[in-house]
Amino acid sequence: MLKGISPLISPDLLKMLSEMGHGDEIVFGDSNFPAASHAQRLVRADGHSITALLEAVLPLFPLDYAADYSAVLMVFRGDSEPAVWKRYAEILKQYPDGEKQFLTLPKPQFYERAKNAYCIVATSESEGFANLIVRKGVIRI
Repeated sequence: MLKGISPLISPDLLKMLSEMGHGDEIVFGDSNFPAASHAQRLVRADGHSITALLEAVLPLFPLDYAADYSAVLMVFRGDSEPAVWKRYAEILKQYPDGEKQFLTLPKPQFYERAKNAYCIVATSESEGFANLIVRKGVIRI
């Protein structure tokens, strides 16, 4: 047990976060995302939403200042963007470099980027088109 670490962060997820370097990306996949078939490294976070995991993870590492965007999303199909995207923006804005625009990619490009990510976290997020990629920044001590 550790102090200051959210209980939502499993030992496997904590290991992945600590192994990631500057510029490495982590994918938070919704419940429909093909995480196992796309992951170089897979972490299961069953029972947790992406927003809850973001709130647990973002205090542990900075977002990448060198990126032109705060996060990457998959282009959605429908009349209005998924409601969870607004919540992502609210959470990310609490952190340096989190106020930037989102990069949205068509599904094939998002999937290809996910395959190259450091790890994929499979969540129980039920909202469609909720998949999210964030890029780790430099930790300055």
